[in-house]
Amino acid sequence: MARYTGAVCRLCRREGEKLFLKGDRCYTNKCALDRRGYAPGQHGQARRSKPSEYSLQLREKQKLRRIYGILETPLRNYFELAERKRGVTGENLLQLLERRLDNVVYRLGLAASRAEARQMVRHGHFTVNGEKVNIPSFLVKAGDTIAVKESSRKLNRIQEMLQAAGARPIPGWLSFNPEAFSATVLSLPTRDQIETNIKEHLIVEFYSR
Repeated sequence: MARYTGAVCRLCRREGEKLFLKGDRCYTNKCALDRRGYAPGQHGQARRSKPSEYSLQLREKQKLRRIYGILETPLRNYFELAERKRGVTGENLLQLLERRLDNVVYRLGLAASRAEARQMVRHGHFTVNGEKVNIPSFLVKAGDTIAVKESSRKLNRIQEMLQAAGARPIPGWLSFNPEAFSATVLSLPTRDQIETNIKEHLIVEFYSR
């Protein structure tokens, strides 16, 4: 599967805000956005004209892609699925992205970033309802139980993240028991439970052009 392999700090600088793509580094004074708060490239510091409506929509869509680490085709597929569901399309889209297994692992604090969570899922360190799942895009549903696989519980990285549990708040739609190495999906996330700085209506407008 294709993925972005460049410097992720450039992505934050391009969007002009922290997307928390590098885990703990984003919270320190080593954050590239804090040191160079302008867009990357030769013309990054040049004065820019007022962005067009299309430009605002495009930037919001790109920001969403970068936050969740997905490519254009999967995002469009998620949008089409969100359109077919009942409710508000933009909120449906964010809900689908939040339900991805790699995002759930990140939200639980078992990985410092979504990229790390994706790698851990691909390496088969997690189970859903007792079955090993190594597909980062797997969509969890209400009532599912996500757990660290028995043979992975003594891994140094897992232990480090468990010791740091609580440093990042866990959303209300998830319940986590560090002692049991497991979590439960209490309900599907609502918009006010999704702490992502995204104006989803701009993305809906972009794909509806």
